[in-house]
Amino acid sequence: MADNKGKMVEAITSMDENFAQWYTDVVLRAELIDYSSTRGCTILRPYGYAIWENIQKGLDAEFKRTGHENVAMPMFIPESLLQKEKDHVEGFAPEVAWVTHGGTEQLTERLCVRPTSETLFCDHYAHIIQSYRDLPKKYNQWCSVVRWEKTTRPFLRSVEFWWQEGHTAHATAEEAQAETLQMLDVYADFFEKKLAIPVIKGRKTDKEKFAGAIATYTIEAMMHDGKALQSGTSHNFGDGFAKAFNIQYTDKENKLQYVHQTSWGVSTRSIGAIIMVHGDDNGLVLPPFVAPIQVVIVPIAQHKPGVLDKAAELKSKLEGKFRVKVDDSDKMPGWKFAEYEMKGVPLRLEIGPRDIENNQCIIARRDNGEKITVSLDNLEEEVEKLLQAVHDGLYRKALESRDSRIYKATNYDEFKDIVANKPGLVKAMWCGDVECEMKIKEDTTATSRCMPYEQEQISDKCVCCGKEAKHMVIWGKAY
Repeated sequence: MADNKGKMVEAITSMDENFAQWYTDVVLRAELIDYSSTRGCTILRPYGYAIWENIQKGLDAEFKRTGHENVAMPMFIPESLLQKEKDHVEGFAPEVAWVTHGGTEQLTERLCVRPTSETLFCDHYAHIIQSYRDLPKKYNQWCSVVRWEKTTRPFLRSVEFWWQEGHTAHATAEEAQAETLQMLDVYADFFEKKLAIPVIKGRKTDKEKFAGAIATYTIEAMMHDGKALQSGTSHNFGDGFAKAFNIQYTDKENKLQYVHQTSWGVSTRSIGAIIMVHGDDNGLVLPPFVAPIQVVIVPIAQHKPGVLDKAAELKSKLEGKFRVKVDDSDKMPGWKFAEYEMKGVPLRLEIGPRDIENNQCIIARRDNGEKITVSLDNLEEEVEKLLQAVHDGLYRKALESRDSRIYKATNYDEFKDIVANKPGLVKAMWCGDVECEMKIKEDTTATSRCMPYEQEQISDKCVCCGKEAKHMVIWGKAY
């Protein structure tokens, strides 16, 4: 058993030895993705897609709870439509993929393969919004988008990726701002309460905001290697897109007004976050909410009478409430243990002849390896408690890891030393000048992650130039 397990684990590079290689090993060995023959595009395999489906189900329920409806927009955007919002098109120009031919004929107008769908939604809203009675419009779509990335990595940055993008239109600026902040809260709650990933909520600097937005808000998470990952964003567009696309409505005083819009999104990048926040040298560690298999039942000495029957009985007992699998294959138990550790299954239930005699089973937690003897009489209740304990343990561990690697810097030498020698995030004051922001990136490769909601007065001077500070910013290297 030990040899089989050891052999399985040896195939994964140690996290501390080479984190990037460890990540690649995990996504391949856990059968989350496979590489395709198209550069920068990956195949989402059944286990990886099942995780994404659970993320979809959870978020989609929240979107519907907050009054949003799902729609589907075209994949292609005419070039003339994309050109309507100047800042937007400039922001995406380097990443756009173009269709120039239909069959053997050259198109009279190029078609953009959607990198995002603001222009499509704006064009649609201009057609269907006439009166204040038509507002608000609160739409979302689940789709894939294409961005011609030069350097790619599974889940984190790819040419094509899956996501959801919400697009809303409102009568007033106040309503649009409330929507923008509400959806960021939805994301933050989902990451913390379902994915067990602590996040920092804040506003992006103007340099880092979404092209065409008046303000971008973000949730930032820290990965195991200390780098930040932008995990979800929510954008307030004001009336800029509405003016470019002439989206107007007649208000209650019969006057024409422009709508105010928002956009927000979370992608399969969230799976990358789960891997890099919770994973270990044995592979994935999945939060129970998204785990395709929450409980795997491994029969011990399954050739003996009654063992497989009891395993099937326990599956039947649990599967109404949990996602359960019985592995009755002819592989050795040690091999099965290693396989499901690799796949990050939260709970492993072992049942053998002696357990059946004693009306009990052994349950092992993936997050900490703890084994518990559980009576079969109250199995459902114990499994529910243990799944919650796994979630709570993962969140607590991630929070402690993150908080222990957030540093403070009051001068530039201190700032550069921390970025160079201490993986993690840095809190430092900023004057608001983009030149300082760019200098910091040039000198250290650290970027401004956000101006967090919870501001601190670390000093009264900008960490870079020494001038009067306006904001406390979270800085860090990022994916």
